[in-house]
Amino acid sequence: MIQILSPTGFQDYELIDSGKGEKLERFGKYVLRRPEPQALWSPHLSEQDWKKLTDARFVQDGSASGDWERSNKTMPDQWVIGYNHGEMKLRFRLGLTRFKHVGIFPEQAVNWDFIYQRCKLATAAAHSGTVPKVLNLFAYTGGASLAAKAGGADVIHCDSIKQVVNWADANMHLSKLDGIRWLVEDAFKFVLREAKRGNQYDGIIMDPPAWGHGPKGEKWKLEDQIDELMGQVAAILAPQKSFLVMNAYSLGYSSLILENLGRSHFKPAHTKNLQIGELCMPERSGRRLPAGITMRLFAG
Repeated sequence: MIQILSPTGFQDYELIDSGKGEKLERFGKYVLRRPEPQALWSPHLSEQDWKKLTDARFVQDGSASGDWERSNKTMPDQWVIGYNHGEMKLRFRLGLTRFKHVGIFPEQAVNWDFIYQRCKLATAAAHSGTVPKVLNLFAYTGGASLAAKAGGADVIHCDSIKQVVNWADANMHLSKLDGIRWLVEDAFKFVLREAKRGNQYDGIIMDPPAWGHGPKGEKWKLEDQIDELMGQVAAILAPQKSFLVMNAYSLGYSSLILENLGRSHFKPAHTKNLQIGELCMPERSGRRLPAGITMRLFAG
């Protein structure tokens, strides 16, 4: 059964409205207007309301990049928001990038909760002072890495872009955490090497993009490499007391793709606890904006 997953209790984030290919969001005290290709309906609020609320609007330049038009001239280039779940207290530095992202995917908060809880359980059950090892691949600015670290895990954070790894390091310090190991590395190549070495992890997190390039120009195309990636990841996931979280944002990808890949590559100990979900963000009206698909599985 497909679960509909959306964050609750994210005080510093709100989806205010969406429609006509855009979304209106509050991050902390600032309201941003950004493109959203899945918002195919009409907004609830008027254009006048949107303009009145907006501090900055992202305008694409005809390619994947663009620029921000600020109606609030006092809005800073960077600011900080927080996310709390029980004893987990995460802090994120946000910024207006040329690729419309601001440094956080708020729909992932439901997965941060899951990762934190799995790591807390594993840490509590650990013997002789050992802690769970977690690998975060295609890890961006580190929300999932912070959640795993807050849960007591030993974390390796792997991303091919040095600037976002530095951003993740800043988020770690803002969250008053330490000890995450940073790798500026092609995630797929790293997994292949870890499989050859026979290394295993108690948790693996993946957010593979639809396409991209590694630090040395390596080409990545999700549909061509996802099956092999899943097979290699299955080889380095510990057989017991371990978990996996994988997300996919590609428009048109069915959640059944993740389910079929999961059942094809992972052992019954994991797939008996396989969860398939559609991530979404609720807006003020109660309407829900789709935000990708996710798969979770765990053993023990």
